[in-house]
Amino acid sequence: MDMNILFLLLLPLFLLISKHFTNPSPKNLPPGPRPWPIIGNILDVGRKPHISITHFANLHGPLISLKLGSQLLVVGSSPAAATEILKTHDRQLSARTELFSVKAIELQAGLRERKVGEMVDFVGSKEKEGKSVKIGEVVFATVFNILGNICFSKDFIELKDEGVAGGLKGVIWKMMELGTTPNVADFCPVFDRLDVQGLRKKAMEYQEEVYRVWEVIIKERKESEGVDASRQHDFLDVMLSCQFSDTQINLLVLELFMAGTDTTTSTIEWAMAELVKNKEAMEKLRKELGKEIGADSINESHMSQLPYLHACVKETLRLHPPAPFLLPHRALDTCEVMNYTIPQNSQVIVNVWAIGRDPTIWEDPLSFKPERFLDSKLDFRGQDFELLPFGAGRRMCPGLPLGIKQVHLILASLVHRFEWLLPNNEDPSRLDMNEKFGITLQKEQPLLLIPKQK
Repeated sequence: MDMNILFLLLLPLFLLISKHFTNPSPKNLPPGPRPWPIIGNILDVGRKPHISITHFANLHGPLISLKLGSQLLVVGSSPAAATEILKTHDRQLSARTELFSVKAIELQAGLRERKVGEMVDFVGSKEKEGKSVKIGEVVFATVFNILGNICFSKDFIELKDEGVAGGLKGVIWKMMELGTTPNVADFCPVFDRLDVQGLRKKAMEYQEEVYRVWEVIIKERKESEGVDASRQHDFLDVMLSCQFSDTQINLLVLELFMAGTDTTTSTIEWAMAELVKNKEAMEKLRKELGKEIGADSINESHMSQLPYLHACVKETLRLHPPAPFLLPHRALDTCEVMNYTIPQNSQVIVNVWAIGRDPTIWEDPLSFKPERFLDSKLDFRGQDFELLPFGAGRRMCPGLPLGIKQVHLILASLVHRFEWLLPNNEDPSRLDMNEKFGITLQKEQPLLLIPKQK
């Protein structure tokens, strides 16, 4: 059922019980649109909240507050606001743990190079000659197999089996879509145990579908005697040695696959779309790759020699951050941000989509211009608050070192090996660049391209 209809149907009930579950609003909150009784600003946010919230920030200022039922949401939409949330008040607003060490990621370079090599060989095979390639699905399968080998020493998807890649990609997207679906229980805690919309039930069904991909491996590994000497230790070995339960293993691996596959896939798809649409940028990148690499196969050691590649990735992340909103923080205590009061237990987020398109920060902000980064020291590793696709501080994305290596290697390999054409000789300037909102910001229409051997 559409969420707007659901809330209208439940509105009389909300009105009857609201006096038992609402508190007076604290003074000196950040400004924002006037909330409706009980439901607050839920209907104002709409289906593309990164755009509507950017509009509210333009009207009310870089730090705004919204009421989503009983939940107060504070949104920062400028580098100054992001600095206060992610740096100045980082201790009060967040906490996190790390997953993989830099050393472990470096040791996996050969694996990544091998899997990306298999990807370009598949795309360049005779069976794909002259045919459209779903860029998102090919990249998804490649990244899924990289993570499959890191965690379980196994490929899970045959590149030629596009149906499997598309199916798993769809399930993971649905799970992430559920994460952004407004939940009545979040706004009115009295409904917490009822699962009115069936969100918990749907999430469990999707989780079980993904768990089946690797549950046999976990069972066999637990029943085997010792570690197979023919392979290197993997992440499953580590988890089993720490006596993780099946539930712990499933949840941790699921989180890794969800975060690692979707963000990398979406970034590559947006980068390829922008390069196809902007022929001059594509040609500059091709020339750089040809000059620095020649006819050789690409490996990760080449990446430091490719400044224009790095600029293209930064420009893609500026215009199309993997997540339009950084992971929500929660105020552990009442604090002051930009001279406004942030009450305890408020949710606090940063709208990096708005920061990346702010005309007061970026010249010609809606245009794809990698050159803006060639003579710039701005980076995305959490020190420059104008460019925060992966966040900063304690809640900065822990997968950044792995994810960015994959993005550079995959993008460089696709551009270096092939020329890319749109189906039916379509005009690249008319390529559909509409967004589909979710935890990650995907292309609404999947990118279809025809590879041509250079």
